[in-house]
Amino acid sequence: MTEWGYARVSTRGQHTDTQAVALRAAGVLDEHLVTETVSGAKADRPGLAGLLAQAQPGDRITVWRLDRLGRSLSHLVATVDELNARGIALRSLHEQIDTTSASGRLVFHIFGALAEFERELARERTAAALAVARERGKPLGRRS
Repeated sequence: MTEWGYARVSTRGQHTDTQAVALRAAGVLDEHLVTETVSGAKADRPGLAGLLAQAQPGDRITVWRLDRLGRSLSHLVATVDELNARGIALRSLHEQIDTTSASGRLVFHIFGALAEFERELARERTAAALAVARERGKPLGRRS
């Protein structure tokens, strides 16, 4: 099993030092530590993509905090689902979650349910806003 570490900061003025120290203390070797400076809102994160490509079944990816890994709750759940499907575990030091344990998997199932609920609420709000706009006679869609 390889213990991978992933540390990310959003801007060049920030540093991954605090995260890297915590990841090393948790057993991540320097050669398995991936750091990058990129906004969490961006889908294109080359360091994370490379780490995910290298990780093998039985490995574990450790992050300092869950928000370093996912752009949103739904993105985080999708990432963890992908890891689980590939047989790769996830550990978050700050939240003390480890998907190799039953309780860690339970927490992620709860997160998944919350993310699904959040998506459904957004759909309902959008549908309601569109209905009100139609009632008011506002044009919908792209301009022709």
